[in-house]
Amino acid sequence: MLLLLLAAAAVGYWAYKDGSLKTLRYADVAAGVAALIGLSLLFKGNPTLGIVALGGAGTWVWFRKQVPARPLMTETEALALLELPIGADADRIRAAHRRLIARVHPDAGGTADLARRVNLARDTLLAVTPSRPIDR
Repeated sequence: MLLLLLAAAAVGYWAYKDGSLKTLRYADVAAGVAALIGLSLLFKGNPTLGIVALGGAGTWVWFRKQVPARPLMTETEALALLELPIGADADRIRAAHRRLIARVHPDAGGTADLARRVNLARDTLLAVTPSRPIDR
């Protein structure tokens, strides 16, 4: 049983370093617990229930990988929110973000949701904008 817990800790650490745990849900934890219980049942002489538990955990992991993550904001929505043309460079994106966040920030009378959306628009556009080469 100690070996199973060490293996589970190693897999958890690997998933943390991989970035998979950033979107951890309760069902993911339940699948991990089901896998540990399934392995425990297999080693204690109850293969039928062990295989069922492992199958359930494996099915959840497979299903989770099949559902693509929906982006929180599309590039078109981000451009419209920041009032930018298609193909805006990183400097224009940051300038538009600063201009708009000054108006919608909660400290300036805006709301936290608006500030979150403006920050998300900036992050979305900067993620798809190629960075300029460094001049040496």
